[in-house]
Amino acid sequence: MRELHLSIHPNIDIESGSKFIRHATRGITLRGEDILLLYTERYHDYSLPGGGIDDGEDHIKALKRELREETGAKNITNIKAFGVYEEYRPWYMPDFDIMHMLSYCYTCNIDKELGDTQLEHYEVANGMKPVWINIHTAIAHNEKTISESSKKGMSINRETFLLKLIVKELITP
Repeated sequence: MRELHLSIHPNIDIESGSKFIRHATRGITLRGEDILLLYTERYHDYSLPGGGIDDGEDHIKALKRELREETGAKNITNIKAFGVYEEYRPWYMPDFDIMHMLSYCYTCNIDKELGDTQLEHYEVANGMKPVWINIHTAIAHNEKTISESSKKGMSINRETFLLKLIVKELITP
């Protein structure tokens, strides 16, 4: 899969410290200029649906599982590799210093009508909900959050980069 971007947090040295790797999938579902995203009230941002790949789980199965759980997506078809976003972030637990995250992004089609979600308790607590939104509106919203919020982390930078790349490569003017 092609590499989309490499992001290294400025406060870490990837050559030192203990690291662990986290593999995740991200789903890109478009309807014209509308995209299926997750809005998270706590962080006031939009992100692609997706999440961690379980041990021994195939990428496509993980993508489908995450899309169903987070958005209630039905009839997930026409899955195609888009690329991988790689990042190194500080890890704030005692077991490791650095998380090396690989987000495998895929385009896909789903039914427009969403079913029930199966969100994790922390996702519900953070106010996460699936929404169809104009991609340009989502980018502008995330950029405003980046410039104004003290709660932002590296995730919003990843998501905004990916949304801009999706516009550049997948949205026809």
